[in-house]
Amino acid sequence: MDILFVAGFAPIAADPATAIAFYRGTLGLPLETVSGDYVAVDGFGGTKHLGVWPLSEAAQSCFDTPEWPADVPIPQASIEFEVADVAAAADELVAAGHALVHHARTEPWGQTIARLLGPEGLLVGVCHTPWLHSTSDTDRA
Repeated sequence: MDILFVAGFAPIAADPATAIAFYRGTLGLPLETVSGDYVAVDGFGGTKHLGVWPLSEAAQSCFDTPEWPADVPIPQASIEFEVADVAAAADELVAAGHALVHHARTEPWGQTIARLLGPEGLLVGVCHTPWLHSTSDTDRA
């Protein structure tokens, strides 16, 4: 099998209205109605990272412990949106009434990120990832 690229990603939402309000309204993604409650956009900038993230490592990044807190729903996936100003994006999310898992901070690998849980349980990050803006993998910290 020769995978060429990530062709699509879509959170599966039990409450589409809440998810649409978050992704289109709060985050400002250019999602258009395709049919019924299904919204999407084609031709949006591509995925520059795809991985399988162990829950213990996600917990360490979010909560500074390898154990995910029992009172926080365990996410099934994470999605990160690159932004120009992580702190400002995090402040916008808080101003819109969203509780952050953590505010903007720089991870040991050099990415600055703030995270929250989306309405369907995805771990959502707004971030700046320096090496994704470089022209060479040798620029990665």
